[in-house]
Amino acid sequence: MATISLNTIEKGIDTTADTVIRNESYFSDLDGLAGDGDFGTSLATGFKVIKKDLPEIDKPDIGAMLLKLSMIVSKHVGGSSGPIWGTGFMKAALPSKGKTDLSLTEFAAMIGNAVDGIMARGGAQLGDKTLLDALIPVSEKLKEHAASGTDDLSAVLRDCAEIADKAVDETRKLVAHRGRASQVGERSADTPDPGIVAIATILADWCKANGVDYAPNAAEVQKASA
Repeated sequence: MATISLNTIEKGIDTTADTVIRNESYFSDLDGLAGDGDFGTSLATGFKVIKKDLPEIDKPDIGAMLLKLSMIVSKHVGGSSGPIWGTGFMKAALPSKGKTDLSLTEFAAMIGNAVDGIMARGGAQLGDKTLLDALIPVSEKLKEHAASGTDDLSAVLRDCAEIADKAVDETRKLVAHRGRASQVGERSADTPDPGIVAIATILADWCKANGVDYAPNAAEVQKASA
């Protein structure tokens, strides 16, 4: 049975920090198309702290590590992203408490718990043109793979990256119903959601970091992951 170790998750967090920091300006530019243009800066501010502190954080188990990261995010990420991303880390910490390895079923439950927490915190649903339009399908795909009993984690990661990438174009024409973009009404249509682009880029970079052969299709993800 395939397992996902604490070290693997730590590597994923470190890769995520690199993705966010590298795209600080670009994610803010995307946010400026319909939002207030601070998404990239807000997120990068917190992940710069994570990048610096991650090697020294005490990591007795996965849940403890994620809980500490949630506190960093909540303290250092500004705007609406702080509560949303901080809640995601905090809720992911709960089912992984005391564990140094996770089965794919346990990992899927961890991500599902994070998604549920983000939905409850922000009030957004599938189709509201937020990062949940990437996270919810990814969570469902993880559950499908876990139920199948697969040992091919590379295929799981590739499938999740593809789903998040598709969400960029599938939601492009939607009118935003949550977040700052919702305040501009129809002007939010025909623009990519920066949160969805961020999730898709993070997963594309996870593929690259783990030697998984994958190339994104959405133009924004191609640019952000280059």
